Amino acid sequence: MLTYQDCVELSDLTEEEIEAIAQHEHLPEMAALELGSYMVHTEEGVPMIKRIILDDIDEARRRGHAEKALQLKLVLKHFVETHPNNRASA
Repeated sequence: MLTYQDCVELSDLTEEEIEAIAQHEHLPEMAALELGSYMVHTEEGVPMIKRIILDDIDEARRRGHAEKALQLKLVLKHFVETHPNNRASA
């Protein structure tokens, strides 16, 4: 039986990236993990996840949550560094 952590490790995403998807899409984390895992392995998915994180940053700024916006910037930085191009074709 797979645990949640096993699924995270298989998804090619971090827990923070999954949380950003969950927040943006108003999904439970397990559903966001499944969606994110699918998206990160498609040609269109990596830019979509970047956009989701950017939207979350904008929302945190609008709400005056500077610390959350900063945390999401670090999530975005890590995502861009680890997913510079779609690796689905690799």
